[in-house]
Amino acid sequence: MKLLAIETSTPGSSVALSDATEIVATASRTDRMGHSAFLVPAMEFCFDQAGWNPDVIDAVAVDLGPGLYTGIRVGLATAQGIAAALGVPVIPGTSLDLIAWDAKTGRRHIWSVVDVRRGQVAVASYHPVPGGVLRDGAPELTTPEEVRGLLESDREDVLLVGDVPALGDHVVGGMSGVKVGGPRYPSASVLALVGMGKLERDEVPAPSEIRPRYLRDADVSVPRDQSGRRGPWDPGL
Repeated sequence: MKLLAIETSTPGSSVALSDATEIVATASRTDRMGHSAFLVPAMEFCFDQAGWNPDVIDAVAVDLGPGLYTGIRVGLATAQGIAAALGVPVIPGTSLDLIAWDAKTGRRHIWSVVDVRRGQVAVASYHPVPGGVLRDGAPELTTPEEVRGLLESDREDVLLVGDVPALGDHVVGGMSGVKVGGPRYPSASVLALVGMGKLERDEVPAPSEIRPRYLRDADVSVPRDQSGRRGPWDPGL
């Protein structure tokens, strides 16, 4: 089976093509604002490198977040458009899961971090298991300062992965039992492998279940005039 993976939930955008368990082509770029401009050339590059036509794809995997609102929206819209055109399913991924899955550890309790802006981060914890990781619970939206409290209360040795720089040095500095390492951003290559596993196990959700995982309202505000009224173009009128 052949799969196209689209990763745009963070500044680390990437695209990958996989054939069963083999990654045959990949392209990546780190850019907080350039998801739209990156995707089409990256996909064209990957198909050219693999020597494939798009119609050979059996599924499209996409990261639904949490992460950057615009990036998630662009990636999901692109994945759904391609899947609809080809008549293939969309396989969802989760940014925090993908980062943790890509972490190299055999025993440490993994904490995965994704920056979602506004001084907040999304976090989740995992235990390594044969063949991957097992999440302890639902992802949480919190602050960098609260992350330090979560780490301090963890009785196990910890591996902290993901966008650790977004936390600030004061969060992880001087903590014993906490190791920082692994990937900063999720990758399409990992998404492709995880997505292929779901496809082989027939873990394919219905299209209505494919929804973004923002964890909060979008970073959008409606302009108002000096009187405080909404502008005349506001769809809420």
